Amino acid sequence: MGSLRAAEIAERLGGRLEGNPDLVLEDVADVERAGPAHLTFVYGSRAAEQLARTQAGCVIVPLELAAPAGRTVIHVADPRAAFARAIQWFRQPRAVPPGIHPTALIEPGVELGCDISVGPYTVIRSGSRIGDGTVIGAHCAIGHNVIIGRRCRLWDRVTLYDEVVLGDEVIIHSGAVLGADGFGYVRTAQGYEKFPQVGRVEVGNRVEIGANCCIDRAALGVTAIGDGTKLDNMVHVGHNVRIGRNVVIAAQTGISGGVVIEDDVVIGGQVGIGDKVRIERGAVLASKCGIPTSKIIRRGQTVWGIPARPLKQYLRDLAEVGRLVQLRETVEQLEARVRQLEAAVRR
Repeated sequence: MGSLRAAEIAERLGGRLEGNPDLVLEDVADVERAGPAHLTFVYGSRAAEQLARTQAGCVIVPLELAAPAGRTVIHVADPRAAFARAIQWFRQPRAVPPGIHPTALIEPGVELGCDISVGPYTVIRSGSRIGDGTVIGAHCAIGHNVIIGRRCRLWDRVTLYDEVVLGDEVIIHSGAVLGADGFGYVRTAQGYEKFPQVGRVEVGNRVEIGANCCIDRAALGVTAIGDGTKLDNMVHVGHNVRIGRNVVIAAQTGISGGVVIEDDVVIGGQVGIGDKVRIERGAVLASKCGIPTSKIIRRGQTVWGIPARPLKQYLRDLAEVGRLVQLRETVEQLEARVRQLEAAVRR
């Protein structure tokens, strides 16, 4: 952990400094806990309130936000993105020295790049290739004919089945499994017969895959994840799914086989996506929504609910559900009035 002057940080961020350029900052912190030696950030509707209250020495703020007198701030277009960059200057990841741990098992025919690290009890099967600068943690299992690109990071207990392909700068967190068989069976008179899963998994560059994700190999062909896509923990990607570039998928989402997700899609947590769904570019799937089999979510559309429907329609339907109590009370009053009228007629 190092220290930086406010002026250095502003220069690196391309921001406009206001206040003390020689203020020395030693660490980063969230806006509520930051102290005089900390850098933090504010944004959104509460930015002015948070800036007035924080004890941080220097604050990254939106371009249009006026700073109180005496505060040291750095004005940028996107404070959150700028702060994410700055964190790396204060909190360097722990360096992993190159080398192969003596307990690692590397079969003949494995091609190892320069400056790689392989942790304890990891197994790498024959025919695999590991790119320069890649770090593989402890207890990982790398199958036959796997290709891992340059500067990848596989944390402990990652499993890559045979013929999985990773691009450059891929991060895979602990417990993730790539290349297991897809859920494919044929119903016969004797019961379910397994449909052989003989395809593979291909992952692009700069992809991050969270802990305990499962990405199934294709039945035939490829299960593919495009460049820059990020998967949260415990996401399941079924066989023959094709995910585009710069897609983000939150935790506990399940994607059935044959789904196509185009570039720049945002998928919330606990979303369920049925077989052969197509989600067009830039669509947003709100948390816990359900997409029925073969449905198409149109370009740029935001959907919510079970079954998923356009956001405005979902909110309108939700409001109507809220009126059901009032409707029930009205019906009960009318029924009571009818009973009174019927009793009067009988008299």
